[in-house]
Amino acid sequence: MTALSDGKSADSARRRERVLRAIDTAVKSGGDITVSGLARAARVDRTFLYRHPDLLERVHVAASTPVESGRMAAVSRASLQADLANALEANKRLVARVRQLEKRLSTQLGEGVRAESGLGTPVDIDQLQRRIALLEQDLADKRGELDERTEELEAARAANRELTRSLNHRL
Repeated sequence: MTALSDGKSADSARRRERVLRAIDTAVKSGGDITVSGLARAARVDRTFLYRHPDLLERVHVAASTPVESGRMAAVSRASLQADLANALEANKRLVARVRQLEKRLSTQLGEGVRAESGLGTPVDIDQLQRRIALLEQDLADKRGELDERTEELEAARAANRELTRSLNHRL
């Protein structure tokens, strides 16, 4: 049985060495460091890393260590997806801005053509706008008066009902 346990120990030591080399290689290359990726690179099962907390800790430390200056990190799928999502959102904003500017340009060009053709807005537009404001104010005043008279009418009706009721009780 000692030969078997010695064989298992030697195999475990070889696996540990492969994992350590895979971590060093990933750190040097600036690649994306994950448990699955390192297990695949070291040709070990992921459970091997989880059964050896010291190796797992090294993986986590390597994954959280920033890339050295002067070296670019390898691009991960997640970072590419994030970049794509950001680019798509920026594209949406730019498309909306272009539409807004096109609409504004169209309006200005249309007004210029209308003015040159003589079909433009009347010269006395300020006077018309003042007239509209006065009419709107007058309308608001009339609505207020109508509301007051409606309340008075309701009060008169209520008083009339009360008087009729009191007369009917006396008879």
